[in-house]
Amino acid sequence: MIRLVCSFLLVGASAAALGAPAAARQAAADDAAGDGVQEIVVTAERRAENLQNVPVSVGVVQGADLRAYTSGGDDTLLSLAGRVPSLYVETTTGRIFPRFYIRGLGNIDFYLGASQPVSIIQDDVVLEHVVLKSNPVYDVAQIEVLRGPQGSLFGRNTTAGIIKFDTIRPGQEFTGRATATYGTYNTVTADAGVGGPLVQDKIAFRLSGLYQRRDDYVDNTYAGPSADGTRTPRRNALGGFEEKDARLQLLFTPTETFSILASGHYRDYDGTSTLFLRQGLVKGSNDPIAPRNMVRFDEAADNPQAYRTKGASVKMEMEFGPATLTTITAYETTRGFSRGDTDGGAAADYPVAGVPNGFGQSQGQIRDLDQWTQELRLASSGDGDFKWQLGGYYFDSQDITDFYQRAFFLTAPAARNPNNWVRLRNRNYSYAGFGQISYRIGALTLTAGARQTKDSKRTILLKTADTAAGVVTYRGRRDVSLSDSKPSWDVSALYTVSPEVNLYARVARGFRGPTIQGRSAVFNADFTTANSETITSYEAGIKTQLLDRKLRLNATGFAYRVKDIQLNGNDVNGNGVLFNADKADAYGFEADAEFRPVPNLAITAGASFLHSEIKDRNVFAQVCQLNGVVVCTVLDPTIRVGANTFAQINGNPLPNAPRYNFNIAARYDLPIGSTGRAFVATDWNVQGYTNLVLYKTREFFAKGNFEGGVRAGFSEANGRYEVAVFARNITKEKNLKGVIENYLAAVYNEPRIIGVSLSGRF
Repeated sequence: MIRLVCSFLLVGASAAALGAPAAARQAAADDAAGDGVQEIVVTAERRAENLQNVPVSVGVVQGADLRAYTSGGDDTLLSLAGRVPSLYVETTTGRIFPRFYIRGLGNIDFYLGASQPVSIIQDDVVLEHVVLKSNPVYDVAQIEVLRGPQGSLFGRNTTAGIIKFDTIRPGQEFTGRATATYGTYNTVTADAGVGGPLVQDKIAFRLSGLYQRRDDYVDNTYAGPSADGTRTPRRNALGGFEEKDARLQLLFTPTETFSILASGHYRDYDGTSTLFLRQGLVKGSNDPIAPRNMVRFDEAADNPQAYRTKGASVKMEMEFGPATLTTITAYETTRGFSRGDTDGGAAADYPVAGVPNGFGQSQGQIRDLDQWTQELRLASSGDGDFKWQLGGYYFDSQDITDFYQRAFFLTAPAARNPNNWVRLRNRNYSYAGFGQISYRIGALTLTAGARQTKDSKRTILLKTADTAAGVVTYRGRRDVSLSDSKPSWDVSALYTVSPEVNLYARVARGFRGPTIQGRSAVFNADFTTANSETITSYEAGIKTQLLDRKLRLNATGFAYRVKDIQLNGNDVNGNGVLFNADKADAYGFEADAEFRPVPNLAITAGASFLHSEIKDRNVFAQVCQLNGVVVCTVLDPTIRVGANTFAQINGNPLPNAPRYNFNIAARYDLPIGSTGRAFVATDWNVQGYTNLVLYKTREFFAKGNFEGGVRAGFSEANGRYEVAVFARNITKEKNLKGVIENYLAAVYNEPRIIGVSLSGRF
């Protein structure tokens, strides 16, 4: 079925590009002409409003821009890193586990049950589990990044912010769009959607799809023995993937005051998990020296990962004169696995006393996950001076997750331990009541919102990691429950100085519920837990449209304190360990700009600056250590506890919190008579100092990472089709994006992809 849908979408892409009728959107051509910045409508406060009138710091990415960034096969979510000020995205678990950071707040934990302080919302549905958060976005209309706590109105509580994806919805006009690209390593991307009325003014549909693939392009040059049967050496053994996604939406409008939007989606993904490159760093340097296209893996069967995800939602809206009632019911489920050579190299290459050293592989597997969400909201209608909304929210997620360690996969009877794995049952439920009021008094608009939330988690160890003979050696807890209930709130003021200038200020408080880390049981170590964290955030900004609407410039200064911040380090086995620190403080600045100085030239730019600091003199994190030896250069004060070394992290920046980010994109169109335009476009981002772990070293940080892309081609006058050549990561940058500390292993960004693209619409 999925292959048929993808084939249909590929055919639709060609038809849209080569034979589109004259009903193409003239607005697209007008935008390219650069006659001035266009109004951006956002739903940051759960109602459609002009971006300039919302007292929240919001970064916006349009769908066309996202498709330009992903033309080289980039993960649609990871491609946002560096494109929006104060937003950073990374992964060390492949395309099924992106981790998000806003204003420096995130979670470096790679545990499948990890809690993240950034919420992901796709078409009004909260995606909480880390695998669900990886659902790619396609046929997207707009992405909104809401920076700072957003606990009053949206789904689960969030201390960092929200990334909100809105796809193109069904309409009563028959339309379609498609983009297809082909590039290096047989990289293919096809993103398309088509929709229109089934019954005029009563029923409309939208069918959307995404197909992405890339050939394996990384050679495994290891030629020695493998303890788990991995075939070596092999050319083009790793690095490829295939992503197939489809979504169907049906909009029912039986009356002018009642609508039902039903949506269902399916994801089928197979690929390679993250490639860790052992000794990709040399002690004393953060220069990534390992080759990009070559590994020496002795185990883990080429790092496979695969997931199947399904979901459905029903959104109903009923207008009652002065108010509108909205209900959203959604269900998400997934299952799959990811396996990897976690030491990042062949143990035979790193002997100790003449014996191969540093074997490591693991697998995480979700056997079943079910997430149910229900939201009910009643909000005032119209654009009067007084606005209000109130509602309730329920969240329930349950999963069965397994973790397997190396001995499970070994083939020699004397070494194999079929019992070297654990099974966990995780349950997370939450419910909340919320409300918001807003009142406009002349040029001043005051807004206040509040939410009371209870968040509960429970993890049960269903199977222990036993000896090969079946002897149980685990002595830790087998059933852990945590629960907390706290209020969240925000107060803001927006003052209209003139039609071109708005000033705003906002104070917000949010909290993230307690967290349980159960994966440690696979090493016969007790669960670790972290209590709730709370944040108080302050921000003030200016939103402007200047120079006769040729320049939009929005800027915000912010500061926040997170109390009892949840952090994640590693234990002696390299397994994540949860703990709380007393607090973390941060302050910074972010700005977004769009400039159209002359016709046919469009420039967008953004910048963010951040200073973050962990504050707790009594908190220490285990450092890079292998066989009792510290393998990296630790710059923090250290202590010894038994055979292990710990670093004091007081005063250190938050991990994966770039000190600064700059991004800029520009497009120039050269009209060619009345037939169309030739164009050239480019985009670049630069990332400042970013500590990748909790402690400071000479190795585990990135500084000065940059990456750019270019596109050039021809666009038909009415925007019906566009042909182009492109390059992503055009300068072949090898940027450090993550590490495995004990092995000085490096994780890199995506390779350079050069290709061609074809897009069209009708």
